[in-house]
Amino acid sequence: MRLPRSGAGWTIAVFGLLALLLGALGLIWPEAQLRLLGFEVPAERAPGDYTGTFLTASSMASFNMGVYYLLAVATEWRPFYRFTVWFRLVTFTVFTIAVLSDVAPDRFFAVAAWEGLGAVATAVGLWWDARRAGAAPDDSVPGPVPATDAAR
Repeated sequence: MRLPRSGAGWTIAVFGLLALLLGALGLIWPEAQLRLLGFEVPAERAPGDYTGTFLTASSMASFNMGVYYLLAVATEWRPFYRFTVWFRLVTFTVFTIAVLSDVAPDRFFAVAAWEGLGAVATAVGLWWDARRAGAAPDDSVPGPVPATDAAR
């Protein structure tokens, strides 16, 4: 795996690695994941309580998402970076509403904040990368070949 080649790539790599690790934590040690998110962990679950099932599904989704983000970094897939900004802002909004409407515990706002700050960090990284690229010539765009280089 290569290191990110841009500011935005670093923000995506950090998020991807954390998503992968937290997904693995939820699969290996679900009780720790629940506590980390601010949920209660009862000594035993009542019949019909599918918290474990839901946590397994969420953790697997987080693990997979981490892999997708890291793959995007490895290929410097910039359209994916832009896509994540908008959807992480949507996630921030949904999670914040869940906390404000008492669907989720107050500590869960940390997850919303992580999503919102991550979206802003990636947006700033994309802006910074575009600004840097505007200041330097872009060798990846084909153009006319100078006569002195035509013979090489």
